[in-house]
Amino acid sequence: MHPPETHHDARILVIDDEPTNVLLLRRILGHEGYRHVHATTNPMALPEMLEHGWPDLVLLDLNMPGMDGFEVMGLLEDLNDHGTFLPILVLTADANTATRDRALAGGAMDFVTKPFDRTEVLLRMHNLLQTRWLHARLEDHNRMLESRVRDRTAELWRAQAETVDRLALAAEFRDDQTGKHIRRVGDTSRAIALELGIDHDRAELIGLAAPLHDLGKIKVPDRVLLKPGPLDEDEFAIIRTHTEVGHELLRDSESPLLQLASVMALHHHDRWDGHGYHDLRAEEIPLEARIVSVADVYDALTHERCYKAAWPEDIARKEIADASGQQFDPAVVEAFLEVVDRPVTAG
Repeated sequence: MHPPETHHDARILVIDDEPTNVLLLRRILGHEGYRHVHATTNPMALPEMLEHGWPDLVLLDLNMPGMDGFEVMGLLEDLNDHGTFLPILVLTADANTATRDRALAGGAMDFVTKPFDRTEVLLRMHNLLQTRWLHARLEDHNRMLESRVRDRTAELWRAQAETVDRLALAAEFRDDQTGKHIRRVGDTSRAIALELGIDHDRAELIGLAAPLHDLGKIKVPDRVLLKPGPLDEDEFAIIRTHTEVGHELLRDSESPLLQLASVMALHHHDRWDGHGYHDLRAEEIPLEARIVSVADVYDALTHERCYKAAWPEDIARKEIADASGQQFDPAVVEAFLEVVDRPVTAG
């Protein structure tokens, strides 16, 4: 909220079961220049009144039938789910010290006994409203700072994502100059993660890290990486090193994104049945690596490479499904099939 230009623009709410007290306060406040004074003799009507806007200050009687002032303070606290600072000035004929202490402990900011002095009430109101405006300005300032932090965080995140994208593109540049493969793998990995029930932020991180899974290929020579025919035993040994190389390049980063990418780089060729690059099987393989493994293989099958033609999508889907429980995690395959079989909607 923004504080009004003067205290006289403040919204004052009077709650007192005695109509004469309400009338007296209205006259005092009106004569002082307060333009937005609302009052009720029925505290039960409070929730409905608050639907039209919250006051800046409450003048509250304590001894009321049906709902006393202590209950009203409790109700205000329950209804104040947006955490607004709301000062309460108690006006009561009960000058008992225990009552005063209970009121202040229950949420009142100040306490005046009846019959009250007009000048004292106005001065205490002024002080409480001044506190209200200081809180409001502080809240506005905090919101501005939070907005700046969010903007700066988003800017840094975009910069990091772009850097990761360029780094992944460098690894794929020799056999995919467009970078479309790595982006498709990232998008598919994100979609699979969401289908598996992974929370949105983690799924986004998976989608951003997935394109770096083959970063280690940057060290594989062209004669092996771009060979149009089958690899011999020595060449296959060379191509296998890309998982370790990618892991080594990424693992010491303090960035959660690059740390995750290092795990994907190392384990995306591990198999569910344990016959992959390392001695891991089933759930020993990190879930993120199991996800990118499926996304990567499907995209490689359905797009042309220097050593193969593109497969039809239905044949590639069947290949993935048939490898469930052997090469791939069955749960990941099930989520993948849900993703790729989902109709694409425009817009």
